[in-house]
Amino acid sequence: MFEYDFMRSAFVAAGLAAVVSGMVGYFLVLRGQTFAGHALGHIGFAGATGAVLVGLAPVWGLVGFTLAAGIGMGVLGERISGRDVAVGAVLALALGFGLLFLHYYTAFATEATALLFGNVLAVAPGTIAALAVLSAVTLASLAAIMRPLIFASLQPELAEAKGVPLRFVSTAFLAVVALAVSESAQIVGVLLVFSLTVGPPATAQRLVTGLWSGLILAAALAVAEAWIGIGAAYYTDWPVSFCISVLSAAGYLVALIVGSGMPRSSRHTIDRATEGRPLQP
Repeated sequence: MFEYDFMRSAFVAAGLAAVVSGMVGYFLVLRGQTFAGHALGHIGFAGATGAVLVGLAPVWGLVGFTLAAGIGMGVLGERISGRDVAVGAVLALALGFGLLFLHYYTAFATEATALLFGNVLAVAPGTIAALAVLSAVTLASLAAIMRPLIFASLQPELAEAKGVPLRFVSTAFLAVVALAVSESAQIVGVLLVFSLTVGPPATAQRLVTGLWSGLILAAALAVAEAWIGIGAAYYTDWPVSFCISVLSAAGYLVALIVGSGMPRSSRHTIDRATEGRPLQP
């Protein structure tokens, strides 16, 4: 299958998106904000359809809307993790606007289906270049806020008492999540964005307790599931997103069984973070 250019492009694009999704998703799961991350994907769908309606490339609408929504959610503060009803309302509204925009530009129906469910086999070389730049920006941004993010995620009250700006950290992190969701949506679609941003990180957190080992395992699992999913789709003619979703769910199920008796606390990392020493896995 590697003799085909489109297959090689698919593996490269999926690998880039998977690494970013696994690492960013690790903190998304740790902070209990997975539903907010899922909502960002749906908001991105509205942005993509709206961009096409005004003559822009859908990817710019996808990134722009998710980034704006992520910043908006972050401005609400740390309490966004408990506002499931509000996030759900925003999610439904975003889908409604997406359908409205699609109603006025029916020629976009095929691309809209790809946005909803993904179409990694149709990734163009230009899209790969954009994904590479977006991946670098996302990972660099995550690295810049990682230490206060760990502190705010594990011990928010103590972090606030020590002067960590929780609202800024929350806003910056959700902006990073928005970029990661924009990448993942182009591979598995906005409806299955959980496959890469939640499944592998949740699996990793069931199996290991260290920060760095968890991040590496989450990224490795995401890449493995994406690549195996593409290979399975090639030989079975099943949708790629379906294969990746099944692998993601199966991986978490196995982790639940294997890791049921393993300690899961990673709070030891916060002590070293507050002392200014390097975090240990």
